[in-house]
Amino acid sequence: MTGLTESLSRFIANPGFDTLPAEAVRIVKTGFIDNVATMIAGRNEPVVRIIRQFVAARKSGVREASIVFGEETAASADAALINATAAHALDYDDVALQGHPSTVLVPAVLAEGQYLDASGADALRAYLVGYEVWAELLAREPDAYHVKGWHPTGVLGTIGATAAVAHLHRLSPDASRNALALAASMASGLVANFGTMTKPCHAGRAAACAIEAVRLTAGGLTAAPDVLEHHAGYLAALSPQGRVDRAGPASTLGRQLRILDSGLSIKSYPMCYATHRVIDGVLDLVTAHDVKSEDVTEVQACVGVTQASMLRNHAPVTGLEAKFSLEFAVASALVARKVGLRELTDEFVTQPRVREAMARVRTSTLDTHCPIEPIFAFTDRVTIELKGGRRLDTGEIRFARGNAKLPLKDEELRAKFLDCVSGAGDLDGVGLYERLNAIEELDSVRDLVPHNHRG
Repeated sequence: MTGLTESLSRFIANPGFDTLPAEAVRIVKTGFIDNVATMIAGRNEPVVRIIRQFVAARKSGVREASIVFGEETAASADAALINATAAHALDYDDVALQGHPSTVLVPAVLAEGQYLDASGADALRAYLVGYEVWAELLAREPDAYHVKGWHPTGVLGTIGATAAVAHLHRLSPDASRNALALAASMASGLVANFGTMTKPCHAGRAAACAIEAVRLTAGGLTAAPDVLEHHAGYLAALSPQGRVDRAGPASTLGRQLRILDSGLSIKSYPMCYATHRVIDGVLDLVTAHDVKSEDVTEVQACVGVTQASMLRNHAPVTGLEAKFSLEFAVASALVARKVGLRELTDEFVTQPRVREAMARVRTSTLDTHCPIEPIFAFTDRVTIELKGGRRLDTGEIRFARGNAKLPLKDEELRAKFLDCVSGAGDLDGVGLYERLNAIEELDSVRDLVPHNHRG
C-alpha cells in the first residue's frame, strides 16, 4: 500500500496539471501580488533589519536571489528567510488553510525560482503544488492546531513550501519524498509567540527550510521514507488530540484542486485575521450611525473560541502587540474610523482615547465552527451600547470583506498593492504590479525584479 509521504512525493513530481485552470491561475496570481505588496511594505520593520543583519554576518558571498525586491542579493535560502519574514511582519498578508500560505510559498518559490531561472508559469505551478500539499495535510486533522499551540504557517507551511521547491527542481518522487521527510523535522512555530517578532520568523524559517531541505537532499542527506504517517512521525506529533488520519494515501491530489474551494482571503487590515469580521462590523455601525467614540459606553464582541485564544493581548502597549488584540481592533475602529498601518504604531496604541476605548470592550465566545474556516466561529457579532441606552447591533457577520467568499475587486487589490509599495521610492509600483499580473507570461521570474539579477 502506498503511504502518505510517498503519494505526496509522486504528486510533487507529476501533479497532472500542465495547463492550470483559469480560476486557479487567478487565485495564485492574487497570492503573488498581495504577498509582494506586504513584503515591500514590511521590508524596513525592525524584525527584518535584525534578520538581515544576521544573514549579513555570515558573509557567505553567495548571490542567488534578491532581497525584498531591492539591489541586495543573498543565497536563495537566506533571501527566502528575509523576504518571508518581511511579508509576514505587518500581519497584512493573505489567509487560508488556517495560516498564511502565500507568505511562505511566494518567497520560497521566487527565491529558488531566481536561482533556477524558472519561468513565471513554473512559479505558478510550484505555488499550486505547495498549496495542495498543505491543504491535503490540513484536511487530515479534525482539530484546531492553534488551540494546541501550533502555528500552521510554520508547521504546515514548511512542508507545503518544500513541495513547491521540490517541484521547481523537478525532483524525482524518491528525492521529493526525502525532502519532505527532512523538512518535517525542521517544521515549527508556536502560537505563544504571536504578537512578537518571532511570529513573522515562523514564515521566514518555513520558506528557508524548504530550500535547505531540497538542497540537502540533493547533497545526499537522508531521511525516513514514511515520516508523515509514522506513529512517531510528523502528523502524529502535531495532532492536538491524536485523531489525525495517517492511514490513507493522498488519492485525490491533482484531480480535485482544493484551491478552487478554499481560495485565498486578502486582508483589509494589518491585524490578525481573527479580528476582521469584528472590525468590519464596528466600522459599518460607526459609519451608518455617525458614532463618536466618547458616546460609547460598551462594545460587546462575540467571536469563536479559537479566535479568542489567538487574540491574547487585552491591553497592548505596542503596535506589534495590538495586532493580536480584539480590544485594540475595536478601539481603532471607533477612534480613528479605520484600522491601517498608520494606526498599528506604538504612538497610536498608547493614546489616551484609544486606551479608554479599549477598556470599554467586552469579549464573549461562541462555540460554533465555520465549515470553510474551522478555526473561526460560523459568524461573529458586534453590539454597541451608547449613552442614553441606544443599542446598535451588526447582526451575524458571516465573512470579512476580502474573504475568498467575499473577495476584493481587482481595483481594491491594486489599490492595496500601490499603498503598500508607496513608501519604496526605488520601485516602480505600477510597473511591478503589471508584471505580477502577467507573471504567467514571463520567461523568467528574474524579470520581476527591477534590478535584474543573473546569479
